[in-house]
Amino acid sequence: MERQSIVHGTDPFAKTVLNSLSAHIAILDQHGVILETNRAWRNYAAGNQMKGGHDSIGVNYLALCEATTGNEESQARQVAAGLRSVIQGDINEFLFDYPCHSPDGKHWYYMRAIRMAYDGPVRVVVSHEDITALKLAEESLKKREQELEDQTQNLEEANIALKVLLKQRETDKLELEQKFLINIKQLVFPYLDKLKNARIKPRERTFVEIIDTHLNDIISPLLQRLSAANIFLTPQEMQVAALVKDGKTSKEMADILTVSETTIHFHRKNLRTKFGLTNQQTNLRAYLLSLS
Repeated sequence: MERQSIVHGTDPFAKTVLNSLSAHIAILDQHGVILETNRAWRNYAAGNQMKGGHDSIGVNYLALCEATTGNEESQARQVAAGLRSVIQGDINEFLFDYPCHSPDGKHWYYMRAIRMAYDGPVRVVVSHEDITALKLAEESLKKREQELEDQTQNLEEANIALKVLLKQRETDKLELEQKFLINIKQLVFPYLDKLKNARIKPRERTFVEIIDTHLNDIISPLLQRLSAANIFLTPQEMQVAALVKDGKTSKEMADILTVSETTIHFHRKNLRTKFGLTNQQTNLRAYLLSLS
């Protein structure tokens, strides 16, 4: 009679509503015994060959959870503890989602246990809703987020590598321009100066002036971009630097340039200053050779 007062007889509309719900629903008493189930519960029990009758009426759901062993033991114990708290009135509602995979694929369910609010004996409504589609969408979203995160990381790493390459390229370009300017000033301009000061025919002098003008036109943009001190050498400093690089001694350089050794020492000191060679252990000739 008590069981019928829940759903049967006196309230057929409630029975219809209960059977219309997609969630698997069971109604438990104060001991955890199943008093009523809906059509969705019974269909699931039949489809999965659950023990006992398909309606599960009379089964102690609480005891069943507490007796579960194996891989599902931990989850079953959590459910049992939650149900006891609801039955005892410690909480009004217990929520839990869990996997329940089968041979036909992965499945997840969302469980909700709520104490019925009425003046009669303790009754707890337990519902299990299939949330497989939601979980699969969530997994797909997480996978996509991870892929995007990996792509972002790869792009950041590629961007860093590209910046390093571009910086190195700019450094290599600057060094190449510096070497080009040094070679022009050290190896070409001194001889052009000699030609301009030499007694040559007007026609040949015009050629020299054309070469000088064109060379200056070529190096002018580079000079504007480079600020290294070693680029801005006087003509005689360039000659001394070239002779140092060739391994000439100060005395030999003085004889070649028709100047005193003191002048050569003066130019060598200026070269070290302009090249930033403050450490006296650094060899000037070795530095000049490194620029080649």
